[in-house]
Amino acid sequence: MDRRKFLQLTGLAATAALIPNNLIASKYKQNPNIKPVAGSWFEFLHHSHVAAKYWNPILYKYTDEQWRAMIKDIRDLGMEYLVLLSVADDGKTFYPSKLQPRYDLASPDPLETVLSAADEFGLKFFVSNDYWGDPRELGKMMTGKEIAALRAKGMEEVAEKYSHHKSFYGWYYPNESNLVETMDDITIGYVNDNSRLAHELTPNCKTMIAPYGTRTVKADDYYAKRLEKLDVDIIAYQDEVGVQKSKAGEVGKYFEALSKAHNKAGRAKIWADLEIFDFEGPVYTSPAIPSTFDRLLVQMEDVSPFVEKILIYQYSGLMSKPGSIATLGQPKADKFYSDYAAWLKSQR
Repeated sequence: MDRRKFLQLTGLAATAALIPNNLIASKYKQNPNIKPVAGSWFEFLHHSHVAAKYWNPILYKYTDEQWRAMIKDIRDLGMEYLVLLSVADDGKTFYPSKLQPRYDLASPDPLETVLSAADEFGLKFFVSNDYWGDPRELGKMMTGKEIAALRAKGMEEVAEKYSHHKSFYGWYYPNESNLVETMDDITIGYVNDNSRLAHELTPNCKTMIAPYGTRTVKADDYYAKRLEKLDVDIIAYQDEVGVQKSKAGEVGKYFEALSKAHNKAGRAKIWADLEIFDFEGPVYTSPAIPSTFDRLLVQMEDVSPFVEKILIYQYSGLMSKPGSIATLGQPKADKFYSDYAAWLKSQR
């Protein structure tokens, strides 16, 4: 994802960000049937510099104090889970490693910083076990023996350095499978190999994947049997609204069918991965920018009956708390935060 001059300081957006939460909250009706956002994807830098045009340069300069503040800002929204997209990116790491050189970020060890902050504020991290290679080479990332060996060493190193944190809740396998009607053998093998090592290194940790192609899945008995073979605790299906493969308010039927298949399989829990971005221009080839909370509310209502938890993609770069030292200084991101906070308040 990415964005262009992410948000020009338009008068309307700037004014909206300053409206008190109690006034905004008055437009929302209480609806106990809508699940709140339980967590978000999180990253230090996004692997697509086109998509992240408007936040990568900002996050690159974040200090430890700003990373800590971001974790607190997220917790202030009542979120419980964070899913780290990557611990490395195509040859460099986001923490001090013996396996690859480190990105020259302002924070010398942002992974330690955010896990410590999550310990302090009571959040739970699913920590990524990749991208030790080029994430665009999906086949190689999921089946290559050399990258698998490097990934295993990375998991061992990350577990040794960071699994003592109480916020180290689980592992996230970020190579996204395209389901194309069902769960293929490559995905099952990739997930099960990762889970085997995850259980050895951190026996009490949960595991998660977030596949796409949700709208294409034939959630029949065969799919349920495929789920039975998959050693993973949580599947957070992408709703694909941001990439314009689905429309807000129309994906509930897919999640309903998937929830029935999950109930038959009796294994992985079903969560939702709701996309909160738009593109400034053409999909995939232009910067990502925040959508609106009004759209997210439709997405939340649509899937709430069928999933255990709702996650968003993603807080980093698309939402920020007005006035925080971790703010992006961009009105749409601030407004998204304020609008969601106002809705959350109206539900209490």
